[in-house]
Amino acid sequence: MVSQLTFEQKYRVIGKDGTAYEGSFITAVKTTGIFCRPSCTARKPLAKNVVFYDTPQQALQNGFRPCKRCKPMEQQDETPDYISNIIKELQSNPYLRIKDQGLRDRNIEPATIRRWFRKHHNMTFHAYQRMLRIGVAFQAISKGKTVTHTAFDNGFESLSGFNASYRSIFGDSASLKPGKTKSIIHISRLTTPLGPMFGCATEKGVCLLDFTDRRMLETQFQDLCKRLGAVILPGDNPHLSQLAEEVAEYFAGSRQVFTVPLDTPSTEFRQKVWTMLQTIPYGETRSYKDQAIAINNPKAVRAVASANGQNRISIIIPCHRVIGADGTLVGYGGGLHRKRWLLDFETEHR
Repeated sequence: MVSQLTFEQKYRVIGKDGTAYEGSFITAVKTTGIFCRPSCTARKPLAKNVVFYDTPQQALQNGFRPCKRCKPMEQQDETPDYISNIIKELQSNPYLRIKDQGLRDRNIEPATIRRWFRKHHNMTFHAYQRMLRIGVAFQAISKGKTVTHTAFDNGFESLSGFNASYRSIFGDSASLKPGKTKSIIHISRLTTPLGPMFGCATEKGVCLLDFTDRRMLETQFQDLCKRLGAVILPGDNPHLSQLAEEVAEYFAGSRQVFTVPLDTPSTEFRQKVWTMLQTIPYGETRSYKDQAIAINNPKAVRAVASANGQNRISIIIPCHRVIGADGTLVGYGGGLHRKRWLLDFETEHR
């Protein structure tokens, strides 16, 4: 439930008087990259550095990590010890990847921890890990810190260890060695009514636009870096500025066609499918079979569906406008709830 308190009311009660507001909102601090309960006893931050969210999930999606003092990811008086220990372990090393076998090695049944995270935070355990490590890496580098400081601030004993972990997310080292010739993919974060998104762009155009909690995001980062021989770093890019402006206009209902240049390296078949997607008019839908026919390959329905799933540029390349032959909503990487919202939104503003 969205809190009805104003910013000033929330800021006034955080800390000493925040106990009564547990569960109403989350306090995130831009300078530290940490989010807390309303009752956290840590030093009260300046108002200009505070952002309030309704849930821990929203704070994670926006790149913040949970406070080690007030433990906002844990439900007071009802969090099992094994959950607390796992969260503590991940907080000490956000880049750690605990897979199902790793849970079993800790005598934890994977289905049990998945149910707990879904019930209490509306996300899977693996989604929590993914958002935590991507958010920590992105926010640390975005602050303009040196790579060395970022590494040690995040608990790494060596720069090589940090770069190896960063590479596992963004596909390459967090720094460019002298004389190393690599192109740069610039990355930024956008705020939308459906949650935060990452935007990436080369000198040619936008190469990625996707929700920060999407399961395939790390794979897409790595694939882009490999195909373009590039490293992903925050920075100024005119295509990202145009992207932010056009996406804001889209969600305001005042833009139906995007003009920002795109850079979509992939196979010839996927390129053809993505080009066809951009011909589907705003507020209309097509089936996978319609897509296959449109590219003169009517038997390639499954291949078309797969290409849609590999689309890195959500909304602009509108794979959300493709539905099942029977009219049902199927196959959207950002989640079917977002697909339904986008289709309803476009129908309303058509």
